[in-house]
Amino acid sequence: MAAGGGGGGDGALPDLSRYVVSRPVYNEPTFQEENERKLVVPKTLRERVQKTCSCSRRKAIQVTKTLFPILEWLPKYRVKEWLISDIISGVSTGLVATLQGLAYALLVAVPVGYGLYSAFFPILTYFFLGTSRHISVGPFPVVSLMVGSVVLSMAPDEKFHMVSSNMTGLNQTVIDIASRDAERVIIASTITFLVGILQLVFGFLQIGFIVRYLADPLVGGFTTAAAFQVFVSQLKIVLNVPTQNYNGVLSIIYTLIDIFKNIGQTNIADLIAGLLTIVICMVVKEINDRFRHKIPVPIPIEVIVTIVAAGISYGVDLEKKYNAGIVKSIPSGFLPPEPPVVNMFGDMIASAFSIAIVAYAIAVSVGKVYATKYDYAIDGNQEFIAFGISNIFSGAFSCFVATTALSRTAVQESTGGKTQIAGIISAGIVLIAIVALGKLLEPLQKSVLAAVVIANLKGMFMQIFDVPRLWRQSKADAMIWVFTCIASIILGLDLGLLAGLVFALLTVVLRVQFPSWGSLGNIPGTDLYKNIKEYKNVVEPEGVKILKFSSPIFYANIDGLRSSIKSTVGFDAMRVYNKRLKALRKIQKLIKKGKLKATKNGIISDSGRTNEAFEFDEDPEDPEDLDVPTREVEIQVDWNAELPVKVNVPKVSLHSLIFDFGAVSFMDVVAVRVMKTIVKEFERIDVRVYIASHLEHIIKTLDHCAFFDDAIQKDMFFLTVHDAVLHIQNQSMQRDIQDPIFEKISLMQESKEPIEFTETNQNEELDVQEEAMRRLAS
Repeated sequence: MAAGGGGGGDGALPDLSRYVVSRPVYNEPTFQEENERKLVVPKTLRERVQKTCSCSRRKAIQVTKTLFPILEWLPKYRVKEWLISDIISGVSTGLVATLQGLAYALLVAVPVGYGLYSAFFPILTYFFLGTSRHISVGPFPVVSLMVGSVVLSMAPDEKFHMVSSNMTGLNQTVIDIASRDAERVIIASTITFLVGILQLVFGFLQIGFIVRYLADPLVGGFTTAAAFQVFVSQLKIVLNVPTQNYNGVLSIIYTLIDIFKNIGQTNIADLIAGLLTIVICMVVKEINDRFRHKIPVPIPIEVIVTIVAAGISYGVDLEKKYNAGIVKSIPSGFLPPEPPVVNMFGDMIASAFSIAIVAYAIAVSVGKVYATKYDYAIDGNQEFIAFGISNIFSGAFSCFVATTALSRTAVQESTGGKTQIAGIISAGIVLIAIVALGKLLEPLQKSVLAAVVIANLKGMFMQIFDVPRLWRQSKADAMIWVFTCIASIILGLDLGLLAGLVFALLTVVLRVQFPSWGSLGNIPGTDLYKNIKEYKNVVEPEGVKILKFSSPIFYANIDGLRSSIKSTVGFDAMRVYNKRLKALRKIQKLIKKGKLKATKNGIISDSGRTNEAFEFDEDPEDPEDLDVPTREVEIQVDWNAELPVKVNVPKVSLHSLIFDFGAVSFMDVVAVRVMKTIVKEFERIDVRVYIASHLEHIIKTLDHCAFFDDAIQKDMFFLTVHDAVLHIQNQSMQRDIQDPIFEKISLMQESKEPIEFTETNQNEELDVQEEAMRRLAS
């Protein structure tokens, strides 16, 4: 029963800052006797399948709304309040999406016009199937670069060399650009189709949880490395220098070497245009960020710069006068849908898997930020289905993989976008660019598009400043960030992501394998127990050690549990047991030789003669020494006193050991078996073991693994540590004055056969040791 510390008889409020509880001391059996457990009957497989496959009108509507979230939010759409905001947001986002589509096509190594398709088609399906109301669906630089690495590995320039004769009659090797671009478009659309299939399968299998393994530090390090990869890939376009297309391990290093080797061939017109674009875009973006509360609509600087750059390039004719690299050709209209090349699936399945996970993780991470801000839910499995169908649909129309772009989504939200109506309007703006405005952008320099990409990398590069903060908060997370970033830069994005994931999981394993533990003491006057190394006023109960192990217990960390027990109690129970056996063997030997006498009060040497018992005796036993009168003598051995034999028996100053299992979430079979061994080891040296604060399912696990027997009962389990301590103190008060660490033994002063005391090793069975003790006692 609990009561407040203050009285309320005079109408005053009770003191709720203190409480007093009066209840019995509960161990597991007594608690179960007083508190009846609910009977939970698990459903059979047939019942679960029947419930899943059952159909009703309500369930059909619910499933339909789950697959098509538009049916949930569109009927609730507030036309008067939201429509104008969505139109403004859609137009602004559409202009940015048009430019980013063109720019990110350079990362995929396909003609820039296909970037417009990738900014248009995915939105059409996500509008009906997506659960996020704010993300802008389309290309993203990290994912585009991952797709581009597959494209370049399967369709390198060397594959399309052809011999051409010039006017002088000399043959020279040139690249068949038309064939190369056509092949790369097929590869990009095929991997997009395959990524869509994988995402759709993941969605139907309900494994949206897989993204949880991509921790924030891992994603941060990976995207920063990807930003560096994107920067290097666009740097060669800004400089317009010739380089080979590298892919795989150290590809970024080889690319940088090629860039610096050929830096003398830099095109000045492209360099100036690129640098100006980067500076202008970054300055205006900073203005947009700082004055976002005063500027109703962010300045679409990418659009303005692109239009101005295209006009200057067309007016000055930069291609002919300065040999500037321009877009040249943007197809108008749409291409007919084409099926994927299924034969390529085997060559790209591994890359497709990593792209599918990364694309999904980026989209869901961004979506959850805005879902939390505007108080609605994101369905992870439905997002897999939405992006899967979007990529399958887009892959048929020569697009590359879609996810969401952070900058584009920020534009859509900051300009007032409320729902995916803004997304569909942005698709309309891209449609206008595809149908009517493509020709106007043909004079545009590629270095301007590359500079737009670089300017949008600022946010990802700024993640580097997260590392000092992470180091202060968690060194393991900081190491994950740094390792993933370096691995992704050196090994490439695919292998780098895998290496980072393995390293992150390894840190988890190591933290579980070497968990924290501590010896607890009581805060006087309370039922609280804290680490004795961290608090000054804690008191350890006399003769009791309390160990808290902060981790699940399983095969990998069981040695850590043994080590923590030894450090807490100050001795090795197995060693103590073996030393006692050795001492008893010597005592028996000396008694039979008459050098010691055994009495009920202990062991004494003969008076008036040298106590030879203190000499180290290596003589073998003589059967004649056993001829003494037959008489049973009960003696007591005080193991903490000085023994009359030269055997160093460790002192045991405690009589009880309590395990605080409050942080133990599970135990495996190995842990149960070893825990049973530990309990019996301590019981044999008269140290009682108790387990407190355990979770309910721990008892079930122990039951299933045959932990309990005649010697180990459930009454050793207590609901709290304080329950166990009070029980021990109560037992001590009721105990006889006789010291509990005395061990009563009965020795025969005459025996036909000497009593055998066998030392045991850690790996020997406990029943053998118990048999030796039984023989000793008899």
